[in-house]
Amino acid sequence: MIIKIQPDKQKATSLSMMAMVTMQRLKEIDLEKYPSNTLLDYYCIIHKLMEAIALGAGIKTSGEGAHKELINYIVENYGFEENILVFLQQMRDYRNRISYEGFIVNRNYILLNNDKILTIINKLNKIIKT
Repeated sequence: MIIKIQPDKQKATSLSMMAMVTMQRLKEIDLEKYPSNTLLDYYCIIHKLMEAIALGAGIKTSGEGAHKELINYIVENYGFEENILVFLQQMRDYRNRISYEGFIVNRNYILLNNDKILTIINKLNKIIKT
């Protein structure tokens, strides 16, 4: 569920900083050697950045389906295309399957999608800075 709140710039800044710490750590490992962990980290970064944007705008998601609603909110309100919505929802699904079912991501997923993921992260960072 989407809830209107007072914008929380301090928490938004903290989430953004934490995302960048995770991003820095990712630069120090072999992404292809641990594709499931890499996807989890990328999803965590993207989620924290989206949550920072939403909190800065006075929006919070909670309850069942909160991640899905957050993705929908960001894509609809910040100029992302429909194919990014589909991609992010797929990442969310993979993240859930990894966390709850032990799903193993093929290293090709990271190889094929790394540039797209980094482009999304960069766009989210630009939104935060404006």
